[in-house]
Amino acid sequence: MEVNVYNIKGEDTGRRVTLNESIFGIEPNDHAIYLAVKQYMANNRQGTHKSKERSEIAGSTRKLIRQKGGGGARRGDIKSPVLVGGGRVFGPKPRDYWFKLNKKVKTLARKSALAYKAKEGAIVVVEDFTFDAPKTKEFIALAKNLKVLDKKPLVVLADANKNVYLSARNVQRADVQPISGLNTYRVLNAGVLVLTESTLSAIDTVFNKKEEA
Repeated sequence: MEVNVYNIKGEDTGRRVTLNESIFGIEPNDHAIYLAVKQYMANNRQGTHKSKERSEIAGSTRKLIRQKGGGGARRGDIKSPVLVGGGRVFGPKPRDYWFKLNKKVKTLARKSALAYKAKEGAIVVVEDFTFDAPKTKEFIALAKNLKVLDKKPLVVLADANKNVYLSARNVQRADVQPISGLNTYRVLNAGVLVLTESTLSAIDTVFNKKEEA
């Protein structure tokens, strides 16, 4: 698959680049995508939820009513889960939701996400660029020139660029990530991918290394 290369003014440079078929042209694996997104969201959970059980509630331990003959559920003290304000039965406890996912599955998921974007025509390739200083208006101008400002763009750079990142930080629904921060969730969550020419080369290098490993 070939796509046009644009400059930061949104003008077609007349050059075309070929997307790697082994990455952008594969048949997407939906189950691998599901597992990768599930792991990403699970690993982001704080897991600090907590409710008090019967032994943790403050209150008297005096038995309120007789065990039998009352016609209702049996209960002991005022901390009983049967009563309002009592302890909770099997309530949530702090826990870690992290789980392991094989590297090959994560790689397949990322490839599948990129392949979906390629099939949707939601990939824009732009010449390498940088900003001299963090300026939101420069990033907005770039997004408008590429006609992606209202499409929830994800700009992927070959290396971290602080000025570009800070320029996009206040732009609603826009995101800037280096190639190291490219994951399945971010790719799928974006409306359109904006890739620089050096980013495409870096993507090829990264996935080729993973396949060799």
